[in-house]
Amino acid sequence: MSESPRAQYRQTLARFFARWRSTLLLALLAAALAGALQNAVAAWRARIDNAAIGALAAGRDVETDSASAPELIAARVEYLSAREEFDKARALLEPLDAAGRDELSAIAHYDLGNALLRRAFDLLERGQLEPAGPFVELARREYRRALQFQPAFWDAKYNLDVAARLVRDNPQLEHSGGDELPADPKKIWTDIPGAPKGLP
Repeated sequence: MSESPRAQYRQTLARFFARWRSTLLLALLAAALAGALQNAVAAWRARIDNAAIGALAAGRDVETDSASAPELIAARVEYLSAREEFDKARALLEPLDAAGRDELSAIAHYDLGNALLRRAFDLLERGQLEPAGPFVELARREYRRALQFQPAFWDAKYNLDVAARLVRDNPQLEHSGGDELPADPKKIWTDIPGAPKGLP
């Protein structure tokens, strides 16, 4: 009596698994080990990043680069902004924005905007209206960037309005020359030693 097709199929499967069982087991073991290693590395990186973020929060600087975790970059932007290291903080915003973490980008731009606006207020309180202008403009720019990432970011909207009111109340704060203060040709010319008065 011949075997049924179902029995033949089972025998074929049994022979296949008998032949390839050790290879399949090794492949499964390798995949499990690779997954475990990947999880261990991710956990180790998370511990390192958390320690670095804690150091920044405690007031100790930690170097970052474009490959750093977005959370770490955002924490360093806040650290540098609070210490008025504006150029270093702004340099970190590009890799942070490229990471695609909109909420972190919004917070980082907002933090930098706040630091710039605080600097502007400090200058205004000392009666230094002209130097305050660029800081107000840069703060407005950072608040706008924060709102591009998080349109419902109410604090950024409010602070943008505060900066805009400063400009409305003090039109001399309006600054259209980018990040540089406009040069006063009259002052430059007369300040050069030995330069004749009047037109050249």
